[in-house]
Amino acid sequence: MQIGLVGLQYSGKTTLFNILAGLKSEEGGQKEEANIAVVKVPDERLDKLTEIFNPEKQVNATIEVYDIPGLRTSDEGKLRITSAFLNNVKNNDALFYVVRNFSNDSVPHPNSKINPNADIIFLETEFLLTDMEFLEKRLDKIKKDIQKSKDDRLKQELPVIEKCYAHVEKELPLRTLGLEDNEKKLLSGYQLLTLKPAAAAINFDENSADSIDSQIEKISTEFAKYGLIVLPFFAKIEEELMELEEDDRATFMADYGIKESAKSKILRILYQLLGLESFFTAGEDECRAWTIKKNYTAQQAAGVIHTDFFNKFIRAEVVSYDNFMEHKSFAKCKENGTWRLEGKDYIVKDGDILTIRHS
Repeated sequence: MQIGLVGLQYSGKTTLFNILAGLKSEEGGQKEEANIAVVKVPDERLDKLTEIFNPEKQVNATIEVYDIPGLRTSDEGKLRITSAFLNNVKNNDALFYVVRNFSNDSVPHPNSKINPNADIIFLETEFLLTDMEFLEKRLDKIKKDIQKSKDDRLKQELPVIEKCYAHVEKELPLRTLGLEDNEKKLLSGYQLLTLKPAAAAINFDENSADSIDSQIEKISTEFAKYGLIVLPFFAKIEEELMELEEDDRATFMADYGIKESAKSKILRILYQLLGLESFFTAGEDECRAWTIKKNYTAQQAAGVIHTDFFNKFIRAEVVSYDNFMEHKSFAKCKENGTWRLEGKDYIVKDGDILTIRHS
């Protein structure tokens, strides 16, 4: 699972990357190539399971975060979209637009004006144009190839491409089209940019805390039709948070009215965007969080652990996290009827603790 941070130069994008990756500012500076980090997904439920089982190791779920080099102005004074930039964007499962909403004379905005709405529109427009160009070429090729062959896949693909092209012509991203799963599968190899789930992370300075709710509401309303989730963060404050001990962070956040860290907020929204959830395996050897798509069956979840578990699945022993925490052991869960056996078609719930039985 990969998340791409995309933005204009001096937006605070690399600072956000450092925050997510737990790096100091000098460790993740701007490069011509994408910075990459594997980030542990914090989960208090897993921490509590570890306290109870005291295993040899705890394994959090992880995601890969890509800090895609920021867009800069060319010698002609225009923002420059390169093929290298677009290729970096294509490789991600979800995108976070990092958008500047602070003033700093020492780091001028590439467009010489602070306007988060305009920055989001610029990115969306460039991605729409890229998708439109691809879809137009693909449409022409399919129509020509259908005349030469009787390929059923091409006949299935044609109406989907036509529908997508008509949508982007209306200047709307494909994520708002409401495609069926089988239609998305037909498009999966094309890495269409506006089909990717996306959110906009607005970088405010510490003096904006009092008016932040109204500003985010306005921006959210503006971009609702784009299917964008909009969230605020404070890059400089988050950098200071990283330097504090755990006990001091809550007080520091309260002083600025911050209810949730940027890292926690972004990872939570990422799971929401991608339709993900977690289940756990727990024991004396290891407590681990596993990431799955919502509505995965027990057999599919077992396959995430190991392919043999999918192929040789017999049953799953299941207890919900809340029920387990009420009784603190599998034995007591069994005694109280909250531990149960489920077959391969059981739909795994977020927070389920599974033990997979297989031949």
